[in-house]
Amino acid sequence: MSHNHLHDHVPLSGKNLLISIVLNIFITLAQIIGGIFSGSLALISDAIHNLSDVVSLIVSYVANLLTTKKQQTLDKTFGYKRAEIIAAFINAVTLILIAFFLAIEAIKRFNNPKVIDSNLVIWLAALGILFNGFSVLLLKKDASHNMNMKSAYLHLLTDMLASVAVLIGGLLMKYYRIFWVDAVLTIIISIYLLLMSWRIFINSLKILMLFAPNHIKIKDVIDELSKHQAIRNIHHVHIWQLNERNCHFEAHIEFKEDIHLSEFDCICKELEIILLEKFQINHSNFQPEYNRQESKKIIIQD
Repeated sequence: MSHNHLHDHVPLSGKNLLISIVLNIFITLAQIIGGIFSGSLALISDAIHNLSDVVSLIVSYVANLLTTKKQQTLDKTFGYKRAEIIAAFINAVTLILIAFFLAIEAIKRFNNPKVIDSNLVIWLAALGILFNGFSVLLLKKDASHNMNMKSAYLHLLTDMLASVAVLIGGLLMKYYRIFWVDAVLTIIISIYLLLMSWRIFINSLKILMLFAPNHIKIKDVIDELSKHQAIRNIHHVHIWQLNERNCHFEAHIEFKEDIHLSEFDCICKELEIILLEKFQINHSNFQPEYNRQESKKIIIQD
């Protein structure tokens, strides 16, 4: 068998994530206390939202720590490389649940508006915007190339938008006595939250289920590799992602001639270059065959 590895790990700012966690804990406590004293369900709901985000951010932080450490052992041969994907999946699920929770609470609030202390709501909403906005800026760079950080980034972004909605609602309640606008804005935010988190949920689920990446068509890979003059057939193929950066390929390769091991090694190097340059597959594993009697289907149920 032949193996090829290419590691391309982009260092992440775990320190920035830790700062965001501390800021969100402060916001959560302030909004819970403020919601109780002002009688604002909007503030309490936003505090619950922030509390769930604190938990999710802690999960993301732990996942980032595990991923950056060298943890491969004899019984953990991949280490914790999938910790980030699991964190992204958990975060996406919680985001979806939060979206539904916010929508339900908004409908209740719309049907039964209450008079609240708008001044306290305005100041605490402004504080939430300030702190969450700063946290969003801290994670923006890492969110562009990491699914786990992107889910954490979306948590904080929706927190900030929720605080904007609460602020607008507080201003309208203070100056115009319009109490239903907060519910409308909350519903809009929940819809946005659902749409943004759904893609992360699906992508992380596909990786956990060992599905082939979206950008790779197995038939295209087989057709490209089969152009090599020494290869008769390629079958028993598996393509999957270990995480966002590592894509794996394994297959049985039937050769036309009974080649030497040195020839097989040279051919494998050629195939590895094709897989890497044309399909971004950075880990390959080939099993050679010659006149072996077995199914030659591309996909074989193990």
